[in-house]
Amino acid sequence: MTDPQGTPHTDDQDRPDAPPPAAPSETQARETPDADRAREALLAVRREVGKAVVGQDAAVSGMIICLLARGHILLEGVPGVAKTLLVRAVAHTLAIGTKRVQFTPDLMPGDITGSLVYDQRTSDFTFREGPVFTNLLLADEINRTPPKTQASLLEAMEERQVSVDGLARALPAPFLVAATQNPVEYEGTYPLPEAQLDRFLLKVVLPVPGRDDELEVVRRHAAGFDPRDLAAAGLQPVAGPDDLAAGAAAVRTVSVAPEVAGYIVDIARATRQAPSLSLGVSPRGATALLATARAWAWMNGRTFVTPDDVKALAHATLAHRLTLRPEAELEGVGVGSVLASAVGSVPVPR
Repeated sequence: MTDPQGTPHTDDQDRPDAPPPAAPSETQARETPDADRAREALLAVRREVGKAVVGQDAAVSGMIICLLARGHILLEGVPGVAKTLLVRAVAHTLAIGTKRVQFTPDLMPGDITGSLVYDQRTSDFTFREGPVFTNLLLADEINRTPPKTQASLLEAMEERQVSVDGLARALPAPFLVAATQNPVEYEGTYPLPEAQLDRFLLKVVLPVPGRDDELEVVRRHAAGFDPRDLAAAGLQPVAGPDDLAAGAAAVRTVSVAPEVAGYIVDIARATRQAPSLSLGVSPRGATALLATARAWAWMNGRTFVTPDDVKALAHATLAHRLTLRPEAELEGVGVGSVLASAVGSVPVPR
């Protein structure tokens, strides 16, 4: 399996297409049949999405982790690396509702959350739901709209509800915001504020595919692949809301040893002491790393979190929560290298 950092795992037990072991381990035996079926179904999502999207397994894994951990995901990449197609494909294979909002400079908050509309027949105002009332909201190019409209998603992402005219309206479950953005150096973009970035459980960068993957993309299009028609491409729903609910319940039972919990806290504290950073990981970031590590451990068939699970998810969970000092940016220091140094400075529990 490939983690959301893009690191390949070659252990056969970590591969979603590997056959089950001849005899289940003690930790596997404690799981319920529903949890086992949910894991197999969610791992099948990665294989099914591969029929439409080539070489972006890390992003698919990240979306599944966010659904299991009740978080949201930020997908960053240059135009044309299949960010939108990937989100649509995941929603299709999970058989959940999805809506897309194209974020533009003139988009208003009510265009997302909904608004009160005057009904002449009843002489009263009625609430018209916005596109946020769905299971998977694709916030396309979120950094092309001003911060005021970006902030309209904060309540929805945190509370799973929107408030209009003083009345809170619950959002359907499951609910995931999958936001895409172009790299911040592109013209016409508004960098997401720290409070908004902190609401995203994971940030995954989609790279430009290598030559072999790009050649496969071209071959598929030459053979008639239409990215606007996923059903014609052979994609089938292989999981559903019940699998997500069973998986999320199982993830909450994954145990975390005191030493591993301390390891997570020490990593967060190490970022706050890094001289190149003006803003380190908050306690919210530490709990986010706990949540993603638990989901990753469960997806790999374990009922306990290991330090390797923490390290595998550290970059995707924490890097977007860090802010470099201006002098460090001028010197060409990268957030990734600072985070790697902070993680490396913390002793790994044995």
